[in-house]
Amino acid sequence: MIRPRFPALLAVPESVRVGPDAPPGQDRRTRSATVRRTAAAYRPTPERLRAALPLTAVLALAAVLRFWALDATGFNSDEAVYTGTAASLAGDPTLQQFFPVFRAHPLLLPTLLSIVPGRGIDDFSARVVTALIGVACVALTYLLARRLYGRRAALAAALLLAVMPYHVVVSRQVLLDGLLTLCATGALYAVVRYVQTERLPWLLAAGAALGATVLAKETGLVMVLGLIAFFVFTRGVPVRPRHLLYATGVMIVVMAAFPLAVILAGHHQGGQDYVLWQLFRRANHHPWFYATTVPGALGWAVLAAALIGLVWLRRQHGWRESLLLWWMAAPVFFFDLWPVKGYQYLLPIAPPLAVLAGRTLAAVARLPRRASWPRWAAPAASVLLCLGAAASLAVPAAARIDPAPTGALLAGTGGLPGGREAGHWVRANVPEGGRLLAAGPSLANVLQFYGHRGVSALSVSGSALHHNPAYVPVPNPDRALRTGQFQYVVWDSYTAARSPFYGEKMRKLADKFHGIVVYTGVERIRTGPGGAHADRETVVIYKVRTP
Repeated sequence: MIRPRFPALLAVPESVRVGPDAPPGQDRRTRSATVRRTAAAYRPTPERLRAALPLTAVLALAAVLRFWALDATGFNSDEAVYTGTAASLAGDPTLQQFFPVFRAHPLLLPTLLSIVPGRGIDDFSARVVTALIGVACVALTYLLARRLYGRRAALAAALLLAVMPYHVVVSRQVLLDGLLTLCATGALYAVVRYVQTERLPWLLAAGAALGATVLAKETGLVMVLGLIAFFVFTRGVPVRPRHLLYATGVMIVVMAAFPLAVILAGHHQGGQDYVLWQLFRRANHHPWFYATTVPGALGWAVLAAALIGLVWLRRQHGWRESLLLWWMAAPVFFFDLWPVKGYQYLLPIAPPLAVLAGRTLAAVARLPRRASWPRWAAPAASVLLCLGAAASLAVPAAARIDPAPTGALLAGTGGLPGGREAGHWVRANVPEGGRLLAAGPSLANVLQFYGHRGVSALSVSGSALHHNPAYVPVPNPDRALRTGQFQYVVWDSYTAARSPFYGEKMRKLADKFHGIVVYTGVERIRTGPGGAHADRETVVIYKVRTP
């Protein structure tokens, strides 16, 4: 028998009933007044409002870190592609020629961006959407932790995620992983509710959320592996095979939206090309990339708190800890083995890791009281530890959103240096129909988004298995320049730093074809902790002439 959660709200007194069940002789005015008095009794009281203040403060802090100086830098390559795709979905005729709707990833985020009201899709409005998604993920993490470990742990988990540099940096960008993490955390919450209640609707909701996770980004399918491992290897978890079958069906139905759209639009061949490219892409980072970059971004205090809790509270270990650990293990193991690694790929582990850390910090408040300790000692220690951990995260997070550049850039951590300014110059000065040759596709995407001119990339491989099908290779740049296919050559510091060969190749092409510098982008970067600065070139555009 399922008992109502709020019986006082459901058991309406006879004197308050209206309609056919109302007592005889009660007029409409009396009944309305009684209903108003009863509703007033359940309005938020000052005590309830005060209880909501901590969470409100946490969400406000999360919003400040994600909205502060949001458009101080322009897009990076992925941001330009996803926002350009959204503009194509919204019917922008200019960007449709540069950013086809069907590319390497599903369309859930571009679809959300395409319906943003206003005068059009630009870098600020697109980032506002993803920043709101990041704040929503903090709120959902609070609900998840409260369901698992109580309100104190929930506040700690939400605070840690709100200031975590990893989550702050990624959610400030137009990247798919922020929405993927929100959907995955929603699926995790629904699974928790199912295990606690054994009610089928919660497992169906988990299946739908997992389907949305895959629609956000196809790598979200990895989270299903973690869920399977949890149900298989965790003892005592109530699960019915019939329920799993229904939930799997819901997930497949939701996931099918993207392949059906590709087939109905007649782009099934292109979809196959993207799959082959994803499978045979070359490794872009060393195998220990995540071990050297992600722990510091997650926060050493968060990692320490989570690990200490797993050891200290091991006697309390049960299905809750098993679920969180399997949920994190799936993406960690998969992307460590997968040759292609992106800085933001492990973002789905941030919410459950914050929950485990919050659990530890909340447990400090429940330490047995000693005779020499005042009553408030343990709770105060818990609060101080939580604030200290949050401060250790907030300082580097604030430094990462400082618009003053440092000269170092890791893909997935920020905008492309000088790309937006160069794109605006291209739009204002390059004639309609003019074409540019850039060193790499990253700058090419940014210039096409801001400049509305065609830009090709020299570094695109001629092999169909080793380049994005959306990019057209330039197998013979000398011939293309000699025949007037391109009128401008573009050098940029980002590509030159990642691939000095192509950076030098662009300089040589500019010299060979009598290039004249028509635009130079310069940024002022910090060169030391003492406030020393220096100028460096970011983008140089040459106007070339054929012999």
